[in-house]
Amino acid sequence: MTAPATPHEEEALGKAFDARLARRLVRYVRPYGRLMAGALAFLVVEGVLQLAQPLLTRHVIDVAVPAGDTAALRRDALFFLAVLAVQFGTEYGQVMFTTLLGQRVMHDLRREIFAHLQRLPIAFFDRNPVGRLVTRVTSDVESLNELFTSGVVAGLGDLFTLAAIAGLMFSSDWRLTLAAFAVVPFIYLASHIFRLQVRETYRQIRVRLARINAFLNERLSGIRIVQLFGRERSEAARFAALNQHHLDAHLRSVTVYALYFPVIEILTTIALASLIVTAAPRVAGHVLTVGTVAAFLQLARRFFQPLQDLSDKYNTLQQAMASSERIFALLDTPAGPAATTLVPASARSARAVTVEFDHVWFSYDPPGTAEPRWVLQDVSFVARPGQTVAIVGHTGAGKTTIINLLLRFYDPQRGHVRIDGRDARDLPIDELRGLIGYVQQDIFLFAGDIASNIRLSNPLTEAQVAEAAARVGADRIVRRLPKGYAHELGERGASVSVGERQLLSFARAIAADPALLLLDEATSAVDSEIEADIQRALAELMAGRTTIAIAHRLSTIVDADEILVMHHGEVRERGRHRALLAAGGLYARLYRLQSGDFPVAGVTS
Repeated sequence: MTAPATPHEEEALGKAFDARLARRLVRYVRPYGRLMAGALAFLVVEGVLQLAQPLLTRHVIDVAVPAGDTAALRRDALFFLAVLAVQFGTEYGQVMFTTLLGQRVMHDLRREIFAHLQRLPIAFFDRNPVGRLVTRVTSDVESLNELFTSGVVAGLGDLFTLAAIAGLMFSSDWRLTLAAFAVVPFIYLASHIFRLQVRETYRQIRVRLARINAFLNERLSGIRIVQLFGRERSEAARFAALNQHHLDAHLRSVTVYALYFPVIEILTTIALASLIVTAAPRVAGHVLTVGTVAAFLQLARRFFQPLQDLSDKYNTLQQAMASSERIFALLDTPAGPAATTLVPASARSARAVTVEFDHVWFSYDPPGTAEPRWVLQDVSFVARPGQTVAIVGHTGAGKTTIINLLLRFYDPQRGHVRIDGRDARDLPIDELRGLIGYVQQDIFLFAGDIASNIRLSNPLTEAQVAEAAARVGADRIVRRLPKGYAHELGERGASVSVGERQLLSFARAIAADPALLLLDEATSAVDSEIEADIQRALAELMAGRTTIAIAHRLSTIVDADEILVMHHGEVRERGRHRALLAAGGLYARLYRLQSGDFPVAGVTS
């Protein structure tokens, strides 16, 4: 039991900027253009204010102090305080605007991704692990938030600040400027090495975090098996190893940062020393004032800070481009048949429908597979209004695939599935599924109250909910609960038993008042007493409706109008219960195995 890593190890980073992806991202920013413009305006003002303090310093040292002008000193001090106050306001505004921009873009993008995920065909989810899709909606979208809050907008502000400081320095004294900028090539080299190293460490952190998430998801989902087989120590050891790898990756990133920032600080100090050495003889010769040198020292330090920050913003941009590429790849995945809103039971007729499978062939292999593995082979049958067609066979015979085709989770490669003579592919998906009541073997209940799980999309009153539950005997379960129909179920309905979940799913199907009833091992998890109640309720529900039932318990389908016996994707036998028993074929053997009525070696019957 090792943690699955391969499906999650897709965190390789591409190029730092992709114009095609950037244009698509602009679409999400465009509705919030005012926030973007406001943030940029604050950054420009802040960049200009970066020049005010060095200029005030030069004026104080060169003018106010030599002249002993106390009034000028007070004015400069007050002006300095005013600049600080405005800087506080601009930084606050810039942070607020960029954060609002990032959060609103994330909000819109997450809604779009989730809406798209709900429209994707079931085959897509067969190929893509849930953990990967959750990553798209969470951490990948969060990377784009960082792009807007501390990446592209702040990066533009840094570039403006650099340009403003460099312009003032060159206009004041180009010799001192060149002396201060002599270390810029070395800063660029250090930043380039830093970007390469931190890029790899970030990738390793994300991969290792994905492994931890996958491991936790699997072990917590299977906690009963872990405890049952006493695997707590071994699983704890495996988690400790994964956790150590994650820690090691983080420590490597800490090491990279711990080396980079001192290097930049040393280079900045060298630049300041070079500036002082260059200025000293000129100050001694009265060519240059002390105030100018002091201003240059402040400007130089202000120049190297955003230069250092740009390296980090480069990595943010690279992460965001990689995340946006994965997000847009998901959004570009073709959606399944369009659906609007399920037609409520009260607004549709519960008349029965005719279901026809006409020489249907189906394979789960991707389109274009040279030799597909056929799950269904030339399957044909008709279920007429009011009839019950039962499907039996061993595991893997293709029974549930028939249900999947009826629900249009998949479409057949050959042949036709028809509803009242119309190809299912020609019916609007919401109209098709609005005709169907489906009770599946693996019952799924949402976290929420019982009433909402019975209603789902049907606008039923409390009385109608209670009536649906009573028709299958689920009301006895509800009466035992403290809050009745307002009782909150746990994740996947964990607070009630499997059999009770199955009863609630029956109530859900009855509440939908379907024209076509699909039962997939519908009574597999209920005891004999509850099963008898369900059979009585089903008899009432199936009256006048078309029913297709998959069953392992052959005793539950003895009254079916037709029984299809599936074997390796083919319909090997068909007929009513007594006729199939009399034929002595595959169905008869299955029935005798279940009932215990079969000959034992050495004993004649």
